[in-house]
Amino acid sequence: MEGADMCPRPGLVVFDLDFTLWPFWVDTHVEPPFRQGRASSVLDARGRPVRLYPEVLAVLERLQGLGVPMAAASRLQQASGVPFSQMLFFDDEERNVREVSQLGVTCVLVPHGMTQALLTQGLEAFARSAAPRLGVTPLCPPEGGRNTRD
Repeated sequence: MEGADMCPRPGLVVFDLDFTLWPFWVDTHVEPPFRQGRASSVLDARGRPVRLYPEVLAVLERLQGLGVPMAAASRLQQASGVPFSQMLFFDDEERNVREVSQLGVTCVLVPHGMTQALLTQGLEAFARSAAPRLGVTPLCPPEGGRNTRD
């Protein structure tokens, strides 16, 4: 096996939104409708900026570069058709992480906003859990690196 086959990747990465991708609850701290402001910023109806945690754009771009589909938390298995065992889920609430992991989803707790380190932790945890099911050893190179064998 070569490249991506040696490092299993999720069929879907799922993010809770509030206090995972941005530092507020959407239903109480911002007001729709939203509009584009200057320099690709997003503003709510009152003109207040809607800010993401600092590393969120880099996390999303990294997943896009890896070709991993992404979604916001909802009834995703039904909507996506992706089995729970192929999902990676990020959430700021321990209760949700605990409950969703019981469905067979690889879960990562996000205590203070989504970061590159948490994404790496999640991808590695997913690869470790998926490898036995797929009958492979997860030899995951660093981003942009190559797998090598002795």
